[in-house]
Amino acid sequence: MKPARRHEFHRPNRALQLYAVFFMVLLYGPILFIPLFSFSAGLYIRFPIESFTLDWYGRLIGERPVLRALENSLRVGVSVAVVSTCLGVFAAKALVRYRVPGKGPILGFILLPLVVPPIIFGVAMLLMVNALNIPLSLYTIAAGHIIICLPFSIAILMPRFEGYDAAMEEAAADLGENGWWVFWRVTVPIIMPGIVASLLLTFTVSFDEFVMAFFLGGTDLTLPLYIWGQLRIPRNFPVVLALGTLILLFSFALVFLGLRIGRRGAIKLVDRG
Repeated sequence: MKPARRHEFHRPNRALQLYAVFFMVLLYGPILFIPLFSFSAGLYIRFPIESFTLDWYGRLIGERPVLRALENSLRVGVSVAVVSTCLGVFAAKALVRYRVPGKGPILGFILLPLVVPPIIFGVAMLLMVNALNIPLSLYTIAAGHIIICLPFSIAILMPRFEGYDAAMEEAAADLGENGWWVFWRVTVPIIMPGIVASLLLTFTVSFDEFVMAFFLGGTDLTLPLYIWGQLRIPRNFPVVLALGTLILLFSFALVFLGLRIGRRGAIKLVDRG
């Protein structure tokens, strides 16, 4: 019996390739205008570009409101990434390793923020915060971001728990380790690529999020809120473009690194299996 020729299942599909190229251009083409015009010496977006300059990037260093907003975004992003990943680890372990009654509805409820518009959660959180007389601050923004980021963390970590044999944990327990040390010495090193990927992705989501910060923010502005406020001032628009370019590069690098680390961890689990 002749083995099936594998190349028959991997023939290039020209129509699919053209669709992929068209989709990428339609999705990311407009975004490329942001870094292009961030180097323009003019105040207004128009063609042809008369000359190029780096002055707008230099102005970012001296803008104290920008640095303050950046600091706020970093504080919120790091806190949200750590809390979301910690909660995601325990939630993913419980959903994968244990028989939880109503696991399907519970998982669907946890992943609900992925499909529900953020504006609905923003309004709901604002009503709840006002009802409890909690002042709007970076803490309320972080709480809203955790709701959005937790599903991303669980979605990344669940395949890590499903991808390795639970017998390794049982073997460590048979050797005398208690449940806590089994978790730290066996489970955590195995799922570490997923943890790192979750930290990077949830930080990126929180760093770029606008809707929840708009509803739950007080006097302390995050970077997206600062950019939104500066769009109404024409003379600051080139600086906003320069800032947006840096955010795009930073976000792309974090997402790419997180996905790369997560994929490498999945490949290692497959090789071990």
